[in-house]
Amino acid sequence: MVIPHGRTAPVSAASPYGRTAVVGIGATEFSQDSGRSELRLAAEAVRAALADAGLTPADVDGMVTFTMDTSPEITLAQVCGIGELSFFSRVHYGGGAACATLQQAALAVASGAAEVVVCYRAFNERSGRRFGSGVRHREPTAEGVALGWVMPAGLLTPASWVAMAAQRYLHVHGLTPAAFGHVAVTARRYAAANPAARFHGRPITLAEHAASRWIAEPLRLLDCCQETDGGQALVVTSLDRARDLPHPPAVITAAAQGAGRGQEQMTSFHRGDPTRLPEAEAVARRLWRAAGCGPGDIDVAILYDHFTPFVLMQLEAYGFCGPGEAADLVAEERLPLNTHGGQLGEAYLHGMNGLAEAVRQLRGTAASQVAGAERVLVTAGTGVPTSAVVLGADG
Repeated sequence: MVIPHGRTAPVSAASPYGRTAVVGIGATEFSQDSGRSELRLAAEAVRAALADAGLTPADVDGMVTFTMDTSPEITLAQVCGIGELSFFSRVHYGGGAACATLQQAALAVASGAAEVVVCYRAFNERSGRRFGSGVRHREPTAEGVALGWVMPAGLLTPASWVAMAAQRYLHVHGLTPAAFGHVAVTARRYAAANPAARFHGRPITLAEHAASRWIAEPLRLLDCCQETDGGQALVVTSLDRARDLPHPPAVITAAAQGAGRGQEQMTSFHRGDPTRLPEAEAVARRLWRAAGCGPGDIDVAILYDHFTPFVLMQLEAYGFCGPGEAADLVAEERLPLNTHGGQLGEAYLHGMNGLAEAVRQLRGTAASQVAGAERVLVTAGTGVPTSAVVLGADG
């Protein structure tokens, strides 16, 4: 799907967007063994984000996280010294929830449901439960029925599910797995320059990508994101209040969620062309309309990179290039992409660390700063119902 560059539609005066901003970001260190509970990780990230915002726990009256988070809002509030809550919300579908946490916060603040909302995510995803380890036995659920069609064929892990779509993508567009290598090399190059990244100082080459072991053909080890222990939090409040706080506001210019027709979680092989991401296309249409801009206006793209093939498909879904053209776009470095190193190079926190990178780019404090960055696109997990946000500089 190619979306025309430039402004697409005026933003409605009733829109919540353009009226709220991210004013604080905070994170723990990113590691493979945190040595502490997920609740403690969440508390450390929240406290750091509030300190960064120049606010106190007493200022917070709203909290948003993921349904898969193990740190309940009321427990985290108690640990952090937060008082009464007037708004709390959880977003479903794993990594697809990342940008929707900011959307929920923006809606709450713009509507008056809350004044200061903390969005957070914390887990021991490397030393504890590993999402990449595959399907575990559990009680039958409605959304788990689809797995009964793919598990007998050996499709047991996220990598195997993505490999199905990736193989078709290469076939349709006449490409080789080297097309995915440019994504991995780009992420690791930026991670090498980022002191907070797991792979700080450790870039890779295309040859190293090609030599890494197969995980699920055509995916190699370096096509798959790492698994991380850590926490990340962001603070959202009104733009008016944000202007009195220490850092330049990162304005929530637009946000959107979307699920494709016939959507399943990572296994939507039956719904048509597996070389496309209909859920991302649905989000893109809403997002560009709400933002009043298009892909040509984006200075930095932070795209969810749990697996390299879906980065290419997202570039196409959001209109940065035509079908099959994304590998060349990345190889030619026509767009600053995942400047923190992404989940391949910095940390895998279900995309929340990508939102923090967008804020740093707009503040001018990123490790790999893009000069004059004024609009940043951030996307959430794909293959599942997803979300995205455009953050912009104030004014």
